[in-house]
Amino acid sequence: MVSAAVVSQYLEGLDFPATKREVIEYAEDRGAPPDVLDALERVPEPADGRYYSMAAVWDVMAEVE
Repeated sequence: MVSAAVVSQYLEGLDFPATKREVIEYAEDRGAPPDVLDALERVPEPADGRYYSMAAVWDVMAEVE
């Protein structure tokens, strides 16, 4: 399980709203390790296609883990 603190480390500075792909690419560009990228890949796509905050990303990650 990847903690919210670890995810936040790789998403710090990301401008929201952001699509799932933008979130993953941002984390990847910031050097996120495979376990973080894998966790982000497994989260569901937001209903309207965008995450509006870091908290929204954490919420869906908690559902997957």
